[in-house]
Amino acid sequence: MPDKSAATLNKAAVRAFKPIPARMRNTLTLDNGKEFAAHKSLSQTLGIDIHFAHPYHSWGRGLNEHTNGLIRQRLPKKTPFDGLTQKQLDKIVDKINNRPRKVLDYLTPYEVFSP
Repeated sequence: MPDKSAATLNKAAVRAFKPIPARMRNTLTLDNGKEFAAHKSLSQTLGIDIHFAHPYHSWGRGLNEHTNGLIRQRLPKKTPFDGLTQKQLDKIVDKINNRPRKVLDYLTPYEVFSP
């Protein structure tokens, strides 16, 4: 995103979440940054409930922290992201989304989200 404004964030979030079937869009947990100031509008547009994480309570965002761990297996801390190509990022996303998950009855995210 070019900036951290609420309008820019909402546009990006709508673009990312609209393709997901409404029945699979239930809740969204956000941090407490100023870019989430227009959360009510985002909630209405996407038809989801929005919750805010408690500061310094990473266990309240379990899936987010788990996904960060999977990313860090491929991109250790202090890896400069500006040197990564879109192809490299797509490969990481593909590996993560083709990994079976217990919470999904050992299906992959791609299997669950495919039409």
